Amino acid sequence: MNLNYILSVLCLVLWIMALVDCLKSNNSNKIVWILVIILLPFLGSILYFLIGRGRA
Repeated sequence: MNLNYILSVLCLVLWIMALVDCLKSNNSNKIVWILVIILLPFLGSILYFLIGRGRA
């Protein structure tokens, strides 16, 4: 398998996990985080898990 293919699939999985987790959360800034995750797929997902997930 190609390394680019594996990294692309991992980024897609991370993006989907962040989006689903954000949608299920009771975060007060849910709309803002959804926009960040959608507009900045890789970076937004990482930022959500590092910063946004802990705040509820």
